[in-house]
Amino acid sequence: MEKNYRLGVLYGLGAYLIWGVLPVYWKQLQHVEALEILASRFLWSAVFVFLLIAATGKFKIFLQESRAIFSSWKTGVCMILAAVTISFNWGIFIWAVEVGRIVETSMGYYINPLVSVLFGMLFLRERLSRLQIIAVLWAAAGIAVIIFKNGSLPWVSVGLAATFALYGLLKKLIKAQALTSIMLETLLISPLMAYYLYYLSQRGGNIYQSCDTLTLGFLIGAGVVTATPLLLFTGCAKLLPLNMVGFMQYISPSITLLLGIFVYGEDFTATHAVSFGCIWIGLLFFTYSQLKRVD
Repeated sequence: MEKNYRLGVLYGLGAYLIWGVLPVYWKQLQHVEALEILASRFLWSAVFVFLLIAATGKFKIFLQESRAIFSSWKTGVCMILAAVTISFNWGIFIWAVEVGRIVETSMGYYINPLVSVLFGMLFLRERLSRLQIIAVLWAAAGIAVIIFKNGSLPWVSVGLAATFALYGLLKKLIKAQALTSIMLETLLISPLMAYYLYYLSQRGGNIYQSCDTLTLGFLIGAGVVTATPLLLFTGCAKLLPLNMVGFMQYISPSITLLLGIFVYGEDFTATHAVSFGCIWIGLLFFTYSQLKRVD
């Protein structure tokens, strides 16, 4: 039991550390258009996951689960929507990193658990506890501070939180192993992404026609850095109690926030401080509510 717990912690740390430092990876491709990076991420993720399925002998399971998913229109539509939703999430994140809005991505993933709880209430008719209601209100206050001060919605933060929460909601309705899910999501979007790269090649050239070896390596590696943390997280979720997983989910946005401020020199104003403060208070209430539920 102790061995499984330690292994789960290692899996979780691996997943959240990779997610946390992903901005550093995408910064190495800052000279590439965000949509071309997104296209490469889907295509090479599909290749990498296919190789993993073949190497682990799970192709039969993949086929069985795929048939089960698309034998029902409900789960089939959910899978398609999940693929579309995660494409928007990845695209927003990559673009935000490229244009120097890493701090906003951090805020998005801090409020994501609270948006997920809200979506559960709206779409799954889950009841919110008093502590969860307070947590959501504090997060809303944090967003309101940004709107009041800057006169606009922090759409990068809200977009990331909303798309990832919706993605999680859709995945709740689909029963499949992580490899099957990632394979289907990438396969569904990859033809469109491949066509986009082909279109560029006919209109002046895409990045693959002009990039150096290092850039090519980072583009190919996008598949590895996408699938690996998802698989590690799956292992973590299976071996650890919910409260531990809940604590660990704040590792990646914390790393991202520190990178944005101290490595890439993004602004962290008094408005940011107040907004993040409200969100962190909300997260304290949320985490406490999760601990009470587990106990």
